[in-house]
Amino acid sequence: MIVSTTTLIEGRPVRAYRGIVTGEVIVGANIVRDLFASITDLVGGRSGKYEEVLARARKEAISEMKAEALALGANAVIGVDIDYEVLGKTGSMLMVSVSGTAVSV
Repeated sequence: MIVSTTTLIEGRPVRAYRGIVTGEVIVGANIVRDLFASITDLVGGRSGKYEEVLARARKEAISEMKAEALALGANAVIGVDIDYEVLGKTGSMLMVSVSGTAVSV
């Protein structure tokens, strides 16, 4: 399935619009991961553990969106938007949401 942030896929005209599709994943922050991330923040550098969690959450959200598009009979999702939100009183949870338009090309 083609997934694109653009509203058109070059050389593949849209034959049918199937509807808006979404995928959401919420992940909780782990105390051990937080400890390692805070150490990384103090000494500088990238927080590999958080990057892994973000990448996994993004892939799962896109996978959910693709499954929803497939159920509508689509073979592509265009105009995809990816958003990240911090949730919870202490910001201990992260939500990754994706949305787009399911189409047949």
